[in-house]
This record gives sequence, C-alpha cells and structure tokens, in this order.
Amino acid sequence: MECQGVVLQYLSIILILSSLLNLLRFWKTPAFYGRYQDPSSSGWVMPANVAWFLQELPAFLCPLLLLLFTAHEASSMGMYILCGMFGLHYFHRTFIYAPLTCGQPFPVDIMLYASAFCVANGLMQGHYLLHCATYETTWLTVIQLVIGSILFYLGMAINIHSDSILRNLRKPGETTYKIPRGGLFEYVSCANYFGEILEWLGYTIAACSLPSFSFTFFSWCFIIPRAHNHHRFYREQFEDYPKSRRCIIPFIC
Repeated sequence: MECQGVVLQYLSIILILSSLLNLLRFWKTPAFYGRYQDPSSSGWVMPANVAWFLQELPAFLCPLLLLLFTAHEASSMGMYILCGMFGLHYFHRTFIYAPLTCGQPFPVDIMLYASAFCVANGLMQGHYLLHCATYETTWLTVIQLVIGSILFYLGMAINIHSDSILRNLRKPGETTYKIPRGGLFEYVSCANYFGEILEWLGYTIAACSLPSFSFTFFSWCFIIPRAHNHHRFYREQFEDYPKSRRCIIPFIC
C-alpha cells in the first residue's frame, strides 16, 4: 500500500507538470472543438452529445467499479463524502449534461484523448480515496471539510445554472453565437467555467491531497486558457459586448 501511495505521488507530479504544458499550449491556440473547430478539417467527428457522454463516462465508472469490486479499508464517512463529490460531478456531466448538449460535431481524436484522461484520473482519484487516504471521524468536524463542501456545491450550482443559460441562447436550428446574459454572466464571460473552478477548489480543500490538487490544477490549466479565448472571441465578435465583464473571476480577471 505504501508503494502504491508513492506511485500516486509521482503520477500526481507528472500531471502537474503536464498541466503547465497545457497552459502554454492552449493560451493562444485553443483546443479545436466547439467554436474553434476548423470546418474544413477532414478528421472524423461524432455528435457532440455522444462525444461528451463517452468521454465523461469513465470518470464516473472507474471510481464506482473500484468501490464495488476492490477491497478497501473499513468504511469511512470521509471516503464516501469525497467519492460522492467526484462521482456526483461526473454523473451530472455524463447522464444529464451530455444528453442535453447540442454543440457542433465533436472531433473523435479529441474525444479519445479526453476519455483516456478520464480513465486515468478516475482510477487515480478512486484508488487514492479508497486505498490510500485515511479520514478519521474527527475530520468530519474540521473547517477544511466545511469550506470545501460549500465551495464544491456552490460551484456545481453555478456551473449547472450557467450551462442552462448557454443551452437556451439559441433556438433549434440557429447557429449564430449570442451574448450570454443572466446569472454570473453579467460579471464574467465564462460563468460555467468559474463554477467548475470553484467545484474543484472545494474538492481539493476537502480532500487535502496531492492527487486531488494535481487534478484540480490540470483542470484550471485547461479551463483558464479556454475562458481567455472565449472572452477574446466575444469582444471581437460583438461591438456591444459589455466592457465591465471580466474573463472568468468576477471583479478580478
């Protein structure tokens, strides 16, 4: 078990270092899906809702399968709370967000890359929580769990509400982009990403582990550059775009 814990630490460090490469890679050149997809590309594509379902599903299934079919320490409320946070996010992304999404056809190669990451991360987070972490009963009363849980569920609510606003911007058949309005979109261009940032910050505070931080940092290094490019897209696309809106964090940046 100790050896497995050491392996997880090394994997977490590798994930952190690769996150920095993603930050540099995607800051000015966003990943080629959604609004940034090249329509002349000859690569394979699939419906967006199918792609999102397939790429998010492993992150939900892997921890669940580890919980059901591997031996782990005596039941710990902390373990269930943190597995519940991680699983709830990906349950929503897989079974609710994915079927409702109606974006442009999704590149198969990007879907496969995202799916492989979700497999690896789902196994890493699940294995750490089930086989390596120890959360004593007193942990349930410490401030880090309270703050982490509040941030996680607040972020999830913001993310879900913001996704709903984006989905309802266009009527069926419309393809033109519009300025999102309402909710935290009155303050930032990417309220959905701000919600996800809060979610994983809360998860990391509650879990207080290197594997959870490495995943959160990886998410930020992908989300923040994409939000930066979305913000630039809106400002270039719409002359009347609200100048007071920040990119991703209200009143700050």
